[in-house]
Amino acid sequence: MAPNPTIIQAVEQLNYRVTVGDIAAQTGLNINQAEQALLVLASDAGGHLQVAESGEIAYQFPRNFQAVLRNKFFRLQLQEWWQKVWRVLFYLIRVSFGLILLASIALIFIAIAIIFIALNSSRDSDSSGGDFGGDFNGGTVFAPTFWFSDWWFWVFYPDYNSPQYQYHRREKPQLNFLEAVFSFLFGDGNPNANLEERRWQEIATVIRNNQGAVVAEQIAPYLDELGEGYSREYEDYMLPVLTKYNGRPEVSPEGQLVYHFPDLQVTATQEEIQPVAAYLREIPWGFSAASSGQILLACGLGAINLVGALVLGNLLAGGTVAAQIGGLVAFVQSIYWLLLIYGIVFLTLPLVRYFWLQWRNTKINKRNQKREQRANFLIQAGAELKKKISYARKFAARNIINREDLAYTTETDLIEQEIAQKDKIDAEWQRRLESGS
Repeated sequence: MAPNPTIIQAVEQLNYRVTVGDIAAQTGLNINQAEQALLVLASDAGGHLQVAESGEIAYQFPRNFQAVLRNKFFRLQLQEWWQKVWRVLFYLIRVSFGLILLASIALIFIAIAIIFIALNSSRDSDSSGGDFGGDFNGGTVFAPTFWFSDWWFWVFYPDYNSPQYQYHRREKPQLNFLEAVFSFLFGDGNPNANLEERRWQEIATVIRNNQGAVVAEQIAPYLDELGEGYSREYEDYMLPVLTKYNGRPEVSPEGQLVYHFPDLQVTATQEEIQPVAAYLREIPWGFSAASSGQILLACGLGAINLVGALVLGNLLAGGTVAAQIGGLVAFVQSIYWLLLIYGIVFLTLPLVRYFWLQWRNTKINKRNQKREQRANFLIQAGAELKKKISYARKFAARNIINREDLAYTTETDLIEQEIAQKDKIDAEWQRRLESGS
């Protein structure tokens, strides 16, 4: 939800510190509209809540809040555009790494085979008085042999030696080999991609379970950073929650804040208390979703590719062989360093990623521990916190809209129209019967 430009202008005219009444008087909005618009602006622009001794609430904004808003919304637009493009390209990119590996191995070993054939043919020609460019017939060379049916199976199907695949072989596999290569190199994406969705679902459930009235300590286990000093003391981290669910802060006689969410108190069905985790738990990153057999195969092919590249480099040293044979060998000579670099990266990248994941999972575990500590603090609430929660319960309510409580519904209106139409038809038939008699 974008901030209201009228509110932005009013905040600047009022010297960046305003109350809901100030904004309502300045803009002509009603109190509810002014309050909601201020919450949106404070959440997006880094504003702060200030509570007076009388219990009134003021909003303090930084003087550069317009620059903050411009940067934030530009990043969001850029992110949305990139996600659309990425969805189109991602599958092709994911499959391409496995194809490049297979193509690299094929080029390297075909080039090695051609060079050995040429060298053997040259020896035969030399023994009969010919030159290097003589007949290739009669030469013998070891060259790799591919059984294409087995190769095709390994590429496009998962580890068929596993008992799970033998049992479920008629089902579509989760990862084929080309996808497994990408998973081995780069992993399988962020396991917490839906973290924000989970966060807001759990926060809404907590609010509903408490009948629409909570304190900040009940929401803190589902948030990340709570800020420091002033921001944490005045519970600025609750601003996005208030904005999201159209809530409003209330002040206790002791000057403590509680939060009231009238919209979440209204429901169309009788609801029991819903289960919810004590705190938001991030999922650690996994190395790969590929099976152990697929990972071993990828490692083996990567090793074959690198060893083949090193052997080929030795054969191509000096450049004379490629110049004399030409053709495919000359082409491979021109891209040799790309093949070698790819072979090195293919084996080193997963190793680097493994250690990077360990570091990242350590940070995830720390965030989970912080949220767990906040949950434990709530469970072991002291007298002051219990008093605060008790005051919040004064605003707790649940408004269930039953069908018998409805004053009007379009469904009822349509039913009444159908009944009236039927009565009209019956009356017409009765009139015709009476006139006929």
